[in-house]
Amino acid sequence: MKRFIGFIRKEFYHIFRDKRSLFILFGMPIAQIMLFGFAITNEINNVDIAIFNKSKDATTEEIINKITASKYYTNKQLIQNEKEIETVFKRGKVKAVLVFENDFSKNLIKENKATIQIITDATDPNTANTIANYTNSILRTYQQIVNKDIEIAYQIIPETRMVYNPELKSVFMFVPGVMTIILMLVSAMMTSISITREKELGTMEILLVSPIKPFQVIIGKVFPYIFLSIINAIVIVLLSIFIFKMPINGSFILLGLESVLFTITSLSLGILISTISETQQTAMMISLMGLMLPTILLSGFIFPISSMPIPLQVISNIIPAKWFIIILKGIMLKGVDISFIWKETVILIGMTLFFMGLSIKKYKIRLE
Repeated sequence: MKRFIGFIRKEFYHIFRDKRSLFILFGMPIAQIMLFGFAITNEINNVDIAIFNKSKDATTEEIINKITASKYYTNKQLIQNEKEIETVFKRGKVKAVLVFENDFSKNLIKENKATIQIITDATDPNTANTIANYTNSILRTYQQIVNKDIEIAYQIIPETRMVYNPELKSVFMFVPGVMTIILMLVSAMMTSISITREKELGTMEILLVSPIKPFQVIIGKVFPYIFLSIINAIVIVLLSIFIFKMPINGSFILLGLESVLFTITSLSLGILISTISETQQTAMMISLMGLMLPTILLSGFIFPISSMPIPLQVISNIIPAKWFIIILKGIMLKGVDISFIWKETVILIGMTLFFMGLSIKKYKIRLE
């Protein structure tokens, strides 16, 4: 037992003596959560728009003021003819043009309808779609105000209510995903170079002839990173709460236990990479390229898994991050307890045992 404790202490010394490791462990997660949280968003603000007002009456001016007064739009540019529409789009600054038809106010009074054309720059489809939705929402609100005293028979009025994220803040979607990616990459990356470091430094021979058993070596390599990754997880959660106002509607204890479980899963995967890699560079490349892209693309972090082809949906089931993101969103946003996420928890436990067992087996092979 004393040898095992000494081995763990040695691993802590290795980590704290290496400034690069400390930067990766503590500097990168903070930088990434801040960068992702502020930079990655599907919301739009301060978008430049152009107005082509053929009617130029009081009603159109009121609508234009309603639209430009919102936080979504800024710097309205007035254009005088249709030829200017293509010109303003080519300049690249204006993202949408609103075209009001001739005699807008008269048509609204006589025919009870009038047309506003929303032309968007679809070189960025997501932004174009968002701009169109925001504009339609503003117009619907204006229409409701105008029609509040008008009764129309057989009105069907749909009422939409967004639960768990009523303000549709994109940060609520990205924070669980970013937290998952950071814990996965940092944990797996750091442990993936732990055994390969021993090989490159020539200290692997000492481990091979030492009385420490293979499973003790594996656990000894993982344990320091479990402790440090838990600190990372706490920092990420605190940043999410106090900077991005991310709600934690569920149990903090359950969130902590699930985070520890996923951290151990990631560390186990990193140890597996470490046992099959000969150099630190190889281990780093495998952990970055082999984990980062699948984690981002196939975990449901950015793209919904249900929209993917069937083969990719099947492959996504072997990505640990997929199950942890489901757990995080359930606890943070929905406030669920373990009875709703037990299946995902069992899957992560199974993956951890599989990665650990395979790592020990691979290590034994190297002993022969």
